[in-house]
Amino acid sequence: MLDEFAIPRDLVDRRVTRMRVLSPSNLAADFSRALPPGAHIPMLRREVLDSFLRRRAADAGAELVPGLVTSLSLPAGPADPYRVHYISSSAEGQGRGVLEVDAVVGADGANSRVAREVGAGGYSTAIAFQERIRLPDAAMAYYDDLAEMYVGGDVSPDFYGWVFPKCDHVAVGTGTVAAKPEIKRLQSGIRARAGPKIAGGRVVKVEAHPIPEHPRPRRVVGRVALVGDAAGYVTRCSGEGIYFAAKSGRLCGQAMAEEWARTGAVTEAGLRRGYLRRWDDEFLLMFRFLDLLQRVFYGGNAGREALVEMCADEYVQRRTFESYLYKRMVPGEPWGDLRLLWRTVASMVRCGVIGREVMRLRRLELQAYSE
Repeated sequence: MLDEFAIPRDLVDRRVTRMRVLSPSNLAADFSRALPPGAHIPMLRREVLDSFLRRRAADAGAELVPGLVTSLSLPAGPADPYRVHYISSSAEGQGRGVLEVDAVVGADGANSRVAREVGAGGYSTAIAFQERIRLPDAAMAYYDDLAEMYVGGDVSPDFYGWVFPKCDHVAVGTGTVAAKPEIKRLQSGIRARAGPKIAGGRVVKVEAHPIPEHPRPRRVVGRVALVGDAAGYVTRCSGEGIYFAAKSGRLCGQAMAEEWARTGAVTEAGLRRGYLRRWDDEFLLMFRFLDLLQRVFYGGNAGREALVEMCADEYVQRRTFESYLYKRMVPGEPWGDLRLLWRTVASMVRCGVIGREVMRLRRLELQAYSE
């Protein structure tokens, strides 16, 4: 994302070059031996990144209107405008306002008001909860370039817990779909697992956000298109959504601009062709693969133990980083894939979780490579 969207490097708080995955029994796999030379996982704060993107949009000619959108009036006919109703929060004064627009991009998150107004359909959501904790200097030095992921029923029944280094603190959190009322207990679990490594820290901020579990039933309705979390573009296996938000926004904007330049209008058919088809061709299969991966390995502690055991394999790490860093299903080496398949089976046999899901996972992966 840094390269593709020209994000300045000085926005990066930390450059993670070491990643550790810990199983329910605290078996640790150092998941960074295969990180390409010079590569790193950048850690940014969203408020810093978002502020930069807003300033860049304004510099490029966008008119920023600070305020809270309250409703969206739909057009009576194909040539009529949408009416965006909002409450202004600008420095010049508060008050109600209305914008008349030709098309709308709903980039307003998992609880998208735009999606509700156009009847885009619902979806299930997870909750991500985290505390920003400022650590003593010695403890912060431990996490200087290290990120940790914890799996186990004590931190999440269907996701993972994390300790990620940020600017002058660490982000400690967890997420879940099935046990949202128990999120505070699960947060206590990740803090207990991290234990003495975050001892003496002071909580400076608490955050909680909904995370979509799958794409909405309708992502384009009329001249309204949904992108990012509003569309449901978050990978279940990792919970990552920021790259896919930026990518979907760009694809959608390009589709609108191209159709407008060609015909002088934006249409639902044009958005489906220029935006949705491009998105699905590039990412749909990867999302399905990661969805199945999550069901196989996060369903119980036995599967989580097998996952961490596999994470120690250098070939697994290399394939994972290639796919993660470049956001595509990367073709593997035939003999390496065969060895990986048998290692997967062996790990899951030892942990007692082999079944039809594993075969489905492999078939989906082979389909990706054949295309």
